[in-house]
Amino acid sequence: MPQPVRVGTRASQLALTQTGQVADALTRLGAGPHELVRIRTDGDRLTGSLTSLGGTGVFVTALRDALLSDRCDVAVHSFKDLPTAAADGLAVAAVPVREDPRDALCARDGLTLLTLPEGATVGTGSPRRAAQLLAARPDLRVVDIRGNVDTRLARALGEAADLDAVVLARAGLARLGRLDAISDTLATDVMTPAPAQGALAVEVRSEEVGSGSPLALALSLLDDPASRLAAFAERALLARLEAGCAAPIGAYAHLEPLTTADPAADGAASSLTLSAVALRPDGAERLRHTDRTPLTGDPVVDAAEATALGERVAEDLLARGAAELTGLSA
Repeated sequence: MPQPVRVGTRASQLALTQTGQVADALTRLGAGPHELVRIRTDGDRLTGSLTSLGGTGVFVTALRDALLSDRCDVAVHSFKDLPTAAADGLAVAAVPVREDPRDALCARDGLTLLTLPEGATVGTGSPRRAAQLLAARPDLRVVDIRGNVDTRLARALGEAADLDAVVLARAGLARLGRLDAISDTLATDVMTPAPAQGALAVEVRSEEVGSGSPLALALSLLDDPASRLAAFAERALLARLEAGCAAPIGAYAHLEPLTTADPAADGAASSLTLSAVALRPDGAERLRHTDRTPLTGDPVVDAAEATALGERVAEDLLARGAAELTGLSA
């Protein structure tokens, strides 16, 4: 009997759910049986705001260490949690089909962002969400919160609720079967998502990629090119801005079909469009830019184009003062 594929995961309900979904998919695709290996990370152990804990990477390092020390064969991350710098000896072997990346308002009495009363209290642990909430509704009182999904939802929807609303990623609520908690799914031009929000990154040791093993073949089948390219573009922007998940930066990339009449087509069947926003932390000022690039259908060429697109949009924002605006130059 083959040894089970050891799939590393954080121990939170959301992490266990999304990792279980990936592990089940790998088994269906021929990787063989699997077992989940729970890894405790600094993000699970420490308290305080995400900014005070160091932002990007706080949920990742222990999982990567487990991979490198052969305590697991696969690690499943929320792609937005991964630092943009590559990790020596590791590779993202698959990006499954991305969930809806939009943010969601979960408010008492079915309230929406527009119908929240003046001065309403809204909880979030994200400076990006906080800045965009204040840009849309300067009268709101944004409260810094942490905790798992149920803990956050209880702050607005529980019997002892002390907030009018909380903002969470729609993707996490979808994976947990909690879409019923959403009172308002926020449009991307109102609340631009975090780079790679809604996407998962399935990471393995580098030698596994292309090895021809049942696991490697299953990972290649699990990978969704459209989701990978969108995440690559968004993360390339983040890397060029030298920003992490604690920065008030949003990015959203998506593929669109091209018609022969489109001047950008030139033989390409689709294009990748990237929109990004950089905000002052109090939401009083913001910069936006949108650009796109045609895709050839060649995975290597398209990955390079997606990266270049992200860098190009970042350069525009930087030229217009994004570093100073967001506090990244401090």
